[in-house]
Amino acid sequence: MDLTQGTLEEKNNRAKKMMLWFGIVSLIMSFGGLTSAFIVSSSREDWLQDFQLPQAFTISLVLIVVSSITFILAKRTLKTDNRNATTIFLLVTLALGIGFITAQFIGFGQIMEEGYNFTGPTSNITMSYIFLIAAVHIAHVAAGLICLLVVIYNHFKQRYNSQNMLGLELTATFWHFVDILWVYLFFFLYFYR
Repeated sequence: MDLTQGTLEEKNNRAKKMMLWFGIVSLIMSFGGLTSAFIVSSSREDWLQDFQLPQAFTISLVLIVVSSITFILAKRTLKTDNRNATTIFLLVTLALGIGFITAQFIGFGQIMEEGYNFTGPTSNITMSYIFLIAAVHIAHVAAGLICLLVVIYNHFKQRYNSQNMLGLELTATFWHFVDILWVYLFFFLYFYR
């Protein structure tokens, strides 16, 4: 496929999709660096070998996976121009995303109840990494929620239909990425000691 062919709108759409993928690749590299640092640091004498992830992190995992499913359903119903169903699925996705962030903060509270803080005399390198990795991921989910709010606003303004879905498609791609990223991070933190 020649990227220089097509209408100006088609070229702009391809450019937007390509920029999103460049951003995703850079995020993969960033989180690869964080998890690599986690692995390297695990050889320290003060590394916790028997830590447990908070229960709320498991709940957040379920919430974000279900939110990806509802986003897929929103896209599918928009392709059939079923605006009411699309609205419901977009709003459920938003609620699940907010629930994910809420569960993450509850998880931070559970870590602190165990006696570990991010910094200071009650901190530990292992738990500080877990705080950091989860917090950086939360920031990206928050960015996804902002994008989702824009999509919902544009949907209510009837800017999307089965023939014009670019904004929703870009947001869905990013949302699925942060979903897959949390699945990876959760299982990495769960299994790597």
